[in-house]
Amino acid sequence: MHRFLLVVAAGMLGSGLAQAQVTENDLRNDQTVTDQIVTNGMGRDLQRYSPLDTINKSNVKNLVPAWAFSFGGEKQRGQESQPLIYDGIMYVTGSYSRLFALDAMTGRELWQYDARLPEGILPCCDVVNRGAAIYGDKVFFGTLDARIVALDRKTGDVVWRKKIADYKAGYSYTAAPIIVNGLIITGNSGGEFGIVGEVQARDTETGELVWTRPVIEGHMGTFKGEESTMTGELNATWPGDLWKTGGGATWLGGSYDIETDTLIMGTGNPAPWNSHLRNAGQPRPDNTGDNLYAASRLGIDPSNGEIKWHFQTTPREGWDYDGVNEVIPFVDAAGNRRLATADRNGFFYVLNADDGAFVDAFPFVKDISWAEGIDENGRPVFVEDNRPGDPSAAADGAKGENVFSVPSFLGGKNWMPMAYSQKSGLFYVPSNEWGMDIWNEPITFKKGAAYLGAGFTIKPLFEDYIGSLKAIDPMNGEVKWEVKNNAPLWSGVMTTAGGLVFTGTPEGHLKAFDDETGEELWSFQTGSGVVGQPITWEMEGEQYVAVLSGWGGAVPLWGGEVAKKVSYLNQGGLVWVFKVPKQLVSAN
Repeated sequence: MHRFLLVVAAGMLGSGLAQAQVTENDLRNDQTVTDQIVTNGMGRDLQRYSPLDTINKSNVKNLVPAWAFSFGGEKQRGQESQPLIYDGIMYVTGSYSRLFALDAMTGRELWQYDARLPEGILPCCDVVNRGAAIYGDKVFFGTLDARIVALDRKTGDVVWRKKIADYKAGYSYTAAPIIVNGLIITGNSGGEFGIVGEVQARDTETGELVWTRPVIEGHMGTFKGEESTMTGELNATWPGDLWKTGGGATWLGGSYDIETDTLIMGTGNPAPWNSHLRNAGQPRPDNTGDNLYAASRLGIDPSNGEIKWHFQTTPREGWDYDGVNEVIPFVDAAGNRRLATADRNGFFYVLNADDGAFVDAFPFVKDISWAEGIDENGRPVFVEDNRPGDPSAAADGAKGENVFSVPSFLGGKNWMPMAYSQKSGLFYVPSNEWGMDIWNEPITFKKGAAYLGAGFTIKPLFEDYIGSLKAIDPMNGEVKWEVKNNAPLWSGVMTTAGGLVFTGTPEGHLKAFDDETGEELWSFQTGSGVVGQPITWEMEGEQYVAVLSGWGGAVPLWGGEVAKKVSYLNQGGLVWVFKVPKQLVSAN
């Protein structure tokens, strides 16, 4: 449902004033053009780094609210979006597949679009949406019924709406799309339902498909309406027909490395969770049980969807260690072009930017139990007695051996994006220290039904904290500093040339830290848990900071003992915008 609120916007268009157009050049330069944010990640490399330094270590204590906007109604739940800023307007998505256009200076609502969601949608991990994309005169976002919608930026009117997949089969869509050379690129969600992960590229003007790339081997890609190439090789690492329901959801979106013209997408867990059903329970010398390309990072040609390279973080995956986490191109201290990713499995990986080849890996959370480490080829050295047991080997055939594994299936790091500072050369990683009891169970596939074959209970590792914001040196994995938090961290991170690191907590605080020491320099209570993604931009000579407030996401739904620990937290739905008043910018 679309509700039009501002007649003035339509009048401006009717008067013949030209509408500003977002171009490929705007997307390319998004990190350095400080009066706009037209990409998720504040640049398609997802570094979430701003060159702005008006707000810095000396004056951030003077940061105060400029305005706040409520999403209203009863549709609260998790607010995980990152706002976009263009031509004086903020575009921000909310829970239940809503998109708002707000005056960036005042917070006044210009228009609102509510998707008409059908009965029976099957989102696994709350009714969240992580953001929109802008190109030309349109704003794009995905909906929980697995559709992509293009709206007129000025009016909010629907230009086109396309189906990504069948929501009745368990598909949904929650990520922010990415746009490369006029193509809008989307993934899909639904890995817990035996769906097949896929990447799709559409023409931004018409919404028509240009290419598709399934990410589980054996499935055929398409290009301009015709079959193109098969993903991998049929039955090379999947037994029988299990590849047909192999999971690998591409649910978090991707990054883009312009130097190599490569789209980098992560893929989720293989289905079902029970690895013994995928004949992956025992190691094989030829790696035929790896279940490609689940739990992997893929380098894809954005023009045609062909896979350039792959790196699998968790072969023979059996703990729900998705491989979807963002991959960030950067230049290391030695001048090498690298890719960095902090995986759900608890290891921080550094890859070669040219071909995705393994360079190094380091544990970034404590007490990892499923692997002893990562070998020289980038493969985990499994602790075999930490794999959940085979139900068929149990006396009653109903439940495999229970094991306690670290990290939990919600990961050393889940979806919440880390940030890289070009100033400090460090990555700032929102992590969680928790484990899980996990066991396997018999399961058969049924369309639209959960396809896990596992049971689990998440437990905290330490009494005094779960969340941990860590500053990590990608050259050696050294944790330069760590800030502990009682509740799990679920918010994105942003860093700036002003020497600041911003992130939020479920307890409701937006915080700023010193990028070199981790000292807390500023904090503001937003009224609900912060699981959104902070941004900063410049407007009329002043630097602004914004974040969404609204507790939700996977933790309250899947967190087990951890969910009980944070059950007191209240839901919400607000956009908060802050600035340092001009008279206090130079005040110490």
